[in-house]
Amino acid sequence: MKRPSTFGLMFLVLFLFACGKQGETVEANKPTEDFEVRVDRFADLEILRYQVPQFEKLSLRQKKFVYFLSQAALSGRDILYDQNYKYNLIIRQTIHTIVEGYKGDRSTEPWKQFMIYAKRVWFSNGIHHHYSTLKIIPQFKKSYLSELINSTDGEFPLKNGEKMGEFIEWLTPTLFDPEIDGKRVNLNPQDDIISTSANNYYQGVTQDEVDMFYSNMKDPDDPEPIWYGLNSRLVKEQEIVEKVWKSGGLYGNAIDQIVMWLGKAKEVAENDAQRKELEILIEYFQTGDLRTWDKYNMAWVKNTKIDIDYINGFIEVYGDPKGIKASYESVVEINDFEATARMKTLSDNGQWFEDNAPIMDIHKRETVRGITYNVVSVAILGGDVSPYSPIGINLPNSDWIRSNYGSKSVSLSNITTAYDEARSGGFVEEFGYTDEEKARLKKYGSFAGKIHTAMHEVLGHASGKLEAGVGTPKETLKSYASTIEEGRADLFGLYYIMDPKLVEMGLVESDEIGKAEYDGYIKNGLMLQLRRLQPGEEIEESHMRNRAYISHWTYEKGRKDNVIEKKVRDKKTYFVVNDYEALRQLFGELLQEVQRIKSQGDYKAAKELVENYGVKVDKKLHEEVLERSKVLNIAPYAGFMNPHYKPVTNENNEITDIVITYSDDFVEQMLYYDKYYSFLPLENN
Repeated sequence: MKRPSTFGLMFLVLFLFACGKQGETVEANKPTEDFEVRVDRFADLEILRYQVPQFEKLSLRQKKFVYFLSQAALSGRDILYDQNYKYNLIIRQTIHTIVEGYKGDRSTEPWKQFMIYAKRVWFSNGIHHHYSTLKIIPQFKKSYLSELINSTDGEFPLKNGEKMGEFIEWLTPTLFDPEIDGKRVNLNPQDDIISTSANNYYQGVTQDEVDMFYSNMKDPDDPEPIWYGLNSRLVKEQEIVEKVWKSGGLYGNAIDQIVMWLGKAKEVAENDAQRKELEILIEYFQTGDLRTWDKYNMAWVKNTKIDIDYINGFIEVYGDPKGIKASYESVVEINDFEATARMKTLSDNGQWFEDNAPIMDIHKRETVRGITYNVVSVAILGGDVSPYSPIGINLPNSDWIRSNYGSKSVSLSNITTAYDEARSGGFVEEFGYTDEEKARLKKYGSFAGKIHTAMHEVLGHASGKLEAGVGTPKETLKSYASTIEEGRADLFGLYYIMDPKLVEMGLVESDEIGKAEYDGYIKNGLMLQLRRLQPGEEIEESHMRNRAYISHWTYEKGRKDNVIEKKVRDKKTYFVVNDYEALRQLFGELLQEVQRIKSQGDYKAAKELVENYGVKVDKKLHEEVLERSKVLNIAPYAGFMNPHYKPVTNENNEITDIVITYSDDFVEQMLYYDKYYSFLPLENN
């Protein structure tokens, strides 16, 4: 997946889906020019909204398809909360009860601090920050938590026989003590990254035990290996066992809801191929069989003659420090055919890009198969992409499926459009050095980011191959696999965005687009993304790491020739690209090395690259970035409220229409989700 990485895409675009009558709405199915994108602002977050302009053009059958899939997406919400931390569901229910039933004064500063904490937990799908994964510590006092609970009418999630005082005594350090489960994902190679991470993918096992367990399961001679451990929790009881997420198993109650809505969607699928793939997906959720998951992905990636597509399952592994276990996520998307047609030239020329890539011939794919690229409007995202959403997606993740059957890439156009409407040019003015550079970024920055995203997803992730006998990246590169892959895709796009071939293809008008992307990417990787970190933090998130090691590596390697120059003016630091063609060649050199690392499974080289260039933070520069960013008053992260889809029925209870409305109250939406999409027990999931 591609996260925004340039000036033109500085916010990380996120969103949440609504199902219920919530807040004020605009006229159903009618996107308006005066549609208000901004909704709320708190902590380091801003809540936005987006529109779905294609929805009103759909047939009734297609609208029903979108509605059923959106319900399936929301039905897995509990799963992500529990995957993120074992007590998240209890804490969320506690917050919900207080927000609805507190009888005290709601005008005080402590109450405002509590509501900010509540919204942050909803936003992050738990008590750990969605990006840094550090525990979110409440700003109100510990004593106020007791006051809140004791002054609230409602049902709290107490265990059988547990007294309220005992519950408060347990809850207080769980929320306030940073030493208790303080980080959801710990990637420090000096630690046991399993036992020191607070996620709920493992229970009672060590890193060595995890490595041994899955090493023993692997068949080294299998050319089409399943993704061992993708959909289970690994638990040590009398012995180490997997508890699979499936109907009748772990998360079974929520999965049964997903299956029910997928079954309804199957009945209104757009073609027989889509109906068949949904049948396979349902079978996978019912059995937990990873061979069935691979079968589904092969069927899904081949079906391209559709207006509406979707993603649903346990997919991305960023939340697991080992990169094995996947979080639940779902996307429903409506094709934008005009925009897709304009970008089709990328996928049509995939083989040319592969043949001319600056990587070793042994690592090039002889035949680039089945890559497709669509520009889409998001209708719903759920799970791990709600509210935290990518701006582009490329799936499936299995290397052998991508090599043999191809991949699908999408650019989420209405997400980036909503962001563009809300963004500010403040960063360009503050961190740009010359008037020429600022003008270029303002004119081309957003478009350049979209082109880079397209090449990242369509070409970058589809490029390259492993050498014979090399295990999968998660096996060979371990905790560095995700950031190496994201960096590889970024570098592929960075190398080609300055290629004259793009002008020849009619995708860009000149190399000014590539220069704008280089300006923005380098500044973001070296400076701007540091505003997402707290003082003293190092970089751990995979996308931040890949942007950092690419920028720092090219800065260092080009220092002799002054390719990227560090300048100081009025005690402010700037990074200026002096030689764009030389920088392109450096991107190509690093792309070759990163591809080699992946193709050969070179763990040592991956570790050295990431740890030396992608982790450490210059404290003085970090302080400067925070200070300069603070005065701009622009939230580092953004999230979206989602539209609400409501079926209209006749006297026979038949659906005659699906109406879309746009909610504007984040708290009300979250309370609604808590009430109507809670399917898991609060403990012993």
